[in-house]
Amino acid sequence: MPKLKVDGIEVEVPQGATVLQACEAAGKEIPRFCYHERLSIAGNCRMCLVEVKPGPPKPQASCALPAADNQEVFTTTPMVKHAREGIMEFLLINHPLDCPICDQGGECDLQDQSIAYGRGHSRFDENKRAVTDKYMGPIVKTVMTRCIQCTRCIRFAEEVSGVEEIGAIYRGENMQITSYLEKAVTSELSGNVVDLCPVGALTSKPYSFEARPWELKKTLTIDVMDAVGTNIRLDSRGRQVLRCVPRINDDVNEEWATDKTRHAIDGLVRRRLDRPFIRKDGKLVAASWDEAFRAIAAVDHGGSVAVVAGDLVDCETMYAAKALARSLGSSLLEGRQTGMDYDTSSLAAVNFNTTIAGVERADAILLVGTNLRWEAPLVNTRIRKAIKKGAKVFAIGPEVDLTYPVEWLGDDLSVLGSLPDQVGELFGKAERPMVIVGGAALKGAHGAALELVDSLNLVRDGWNGFNVVHMAAARMGGLMLGYAQKGGIADVLGAKLGFFLGADEVDYSRFAGFKVFIGHHGDKGAHHADVILPGASYAEKSGTWVNLEGRVQRGERAVFPPGDAREDWAILRALSEVMGAKLPFDNLNGLREAMYAEVPALREQGLVSFDWQVPAIGGGANGRIERYPIADFYLTNAICRASPTMQRCSAELIHGEEFAEAAE
Repeated sequence: MPKLKVDGIEVEVPQGATVLQACEAAGKEIPRFCYHERLSIAGNCRMCLVEVKPGPPKPQASCALPAADNQEVFTTTPMVKHAREGIMEFLLINHPLDCPICDQGGECDLQDQSIAYGRGHSRFDENKRAVTDKYMGPIVKTVMTRCIQCTRCIRFAEEVSGVEEIGAIYRGENMQITSYLEKAVTSELSGNVVDLCPVGALTSKPYSFEARPWELKKTLTIDVMDAVGTNIRLDSRGRQVLRCVPRINDDVNEEWATDKTRHAIDGLVRRRLDRPFIRKDGKLVAASWDEAFRAIAAVDHGGSVAVVAGDLVDCETMYAAKALARSLGSSLLEGRQTGMDYDTSSLAAVNFNTTIAGVERADAILLVGTNLRWEAPLVNTRIRKAIKKGAKVFAIGPEVDLTYPVEWLGDDLSVLGSLPDQVGELFGKAERPMVIVGGAALKGAHGAALELVDSLNLVRDGWNGFNVVHMAAARMGGLMLGYAQKGGIADVLGAKLGFFLGADEVDYSRFAGFKVFIGHHGDKGAHHADVILPGASYAEKSGTWVNLEGRVQRGERAVFPPGDAREDWAILRALSEVMGAKLPFDNLNGLREAMYAEVPALREQGLVSFDWQVPAIGGGANGRIERYPIADFYLTNAICRASPTMQRCSAELIHGEEFAEAAE
């Protein structure tokens, strides 16, 4: 490990570290525009110049210079100061004076660093260069005259998202960044280039001119658009969430977020349920809370009560509903709305055991019935990193573009019983083999996939390579709380009284009982309900979610629910009193203590350790995988379907519709 001095401070850094990283280890701030910790080194902005001895008597780019023994690095000498001022002056030669109207204002790296390291004035009097704006789709707004050609967006598209549709044309001063043929970028991760852009060249199109950063209240919470559990920050003003950005969590989402996570938030203020409704003469009529509660209490259910949890529900809501059903004499609970059925006697057998971060270490990967690019995009990016380290990927299912090389083994599940020789040979040599089972194969091939644990030696000391990828944020928490019936949802649909917790994907034509919908959007579930009780979305309540790897995470409330809507657990607590089955808690802390007593694993945030047990399911796998569970990435839940941005993304990126851009 190299030892060097930075401004007289001796530091030791790992082999292969750069001088810039050594400076940061010594606590020195080094300005940069092109360098990013998660992207390859470009070394083209030259802002990170430092003085290094021994070496040529000139400043050197610290981002591209390897750290070595006995180096002496100086970051504040007159030479370095003068060099940085010169570089900043060059960068600002063609940059427009857009700060007052630029959405990046207040969060702009160029703005901050020009104040900290610039001269304070410019000697350039010629006309500035102008570049026409490029079209990159419904997510990214471009003002390319501001671009400083740092190439972060190009490297992200190539290295992380795997959709190489952003690049550079022309050379020298005429260089321009553009999308391929100036068409929409088709990556589901394209919004990340907005965070990467150190100037205002790439900004968020849906958020354009909405607010300044200092106007916004910032709330740390968890995303519910998929089961990854992306750590996010919701920025709100008044009672509306205006922006969603990712938080850094190297174990989960690194610092990325999907376009759905970022931009479905405009659906939070549309199609909302803001008052109770009761169905009278076939029509839903607005009612008071008391009228709605009494209508439910009047149902003669005889203990035949069921609870169906939707995909976005928090653990607190599911526990409160479970406690109410139990006090009414029922244990019919289900969270797998679409009829999926698999053995849940061992939660380890339906968990993502390798962990999200652990995917990068795998050297042989078999995907079974999963389109990871849509089901868990931020797990898909980890597989790309594993491939760069030499991993080989095989897949069973209909062929799709996963953004990396895949050897497809067909779409017949019977392949699981007799894998090709090259697969067995590779997995036999692999040190860290991994299998990922998706929703398209889980129902019919869970047992056959579990048999691979022994045949491919997936579980060994320090490594568990068997994984199930869920698509619903509520799934693992629901399984831990018992929301799974043997046989799936079939028995639940025969109940006389059903509580549907934001469950919009259920086949309501099969349920003949009295339907109570507790949710936040007027989607499919509300249309079929006999009584609607308006609840709170994930942005409007504090809650606990468990992601697909069994990681317990908590989110906080950013805004309040609209109108008469209330937090779901509070609705269930008030309803229980009217139904004569009063729940034993009066506040969120009381509910959580009761939930922790029943499921202790939910108390502490972090990974839950499930005992590895393989259930004796038996039976082979037959049949073909005709399609994957997600037909449209951008319209997977009620919030997305209410979002104009997600509808536009679906129309343009999935269905190929063309939109004319108005001149600004």
